[in-house]
Amino acid sequence: MKRRRPSKGSPGEASGNPALPGEDAELWRLTSATVKPLRGAKPRVPDVAAPDAGTLRRPNPASDRPSPRDTSGHPRPAPSSPPKERPAASSPPPLAAFERRKGRRIAAGKITIDARLDLHGLRQSDAHNRLRRFLHDCTADGLSTVLVITGKGGPEISDAHRPFSEDAERPGRGVLRRMVPLWLAEPGLRAVVASFRSAGVRHGGEGALYIQLRKRKA
Repeated sequence: MKRRRPSKGSPGEASGNPALPGEDAELWRLTSATVKPLRGAKPRVPDVAAPDAGTLRRPNPASDRPSPRDTSGHPRPAPSSPPKERPAASSPPPLAAFERRKGRRIAAGKITIDARLDLHGLRQSDAHNRLRRFLHDCTADGLSTVLVITGKGGPEISDAHRPFSEDAERPGRGVLRRMVPLWLAEPGLRAVVASFRSAGVRHGGEGALYIQLRKRKA
């Protein structure tokens, strides 16, 4: 008796359909129980749908290029704050009125004059420089009261009757008597001069000045 071999791919093979003859069904059951899957079989890779062409982003070399600051691996430094403006230098205080009582005591010789400077016969530029140096040195030495002699000069002469002179800094007499008070009011000298007044007769009268210096800062 010939056995009929079932055709490949029939549903009865995979499921053991009882429609098969008894001997064939028993033989199929015994055979399928001993079947083992092949080792090393590659799993089937599922098909992946290709991305839509509209979603693809073209590389931008300028934007994708790392910044030179980022290649070091260090964090970027915080932006520096703008420099603070320095406070403007304060102007020296104005000159004060010379104490009358002290002026009388100096004129009477009850208060000693610490130093004196005679500007007789000097040009304006030389007198100005010497006066500035003298007052700053006296302040640095801690002196308090000084005497500056300017000279009284003669009566004022009008420009029409003034004799010609090549010395433009000395156009007439009594120039220093007029200029020294103006120099003392300048910021450079006002920083060390507290007050001044005309001297007493024994010290030159209108041709000299008592000058009170500021105390030296520690």
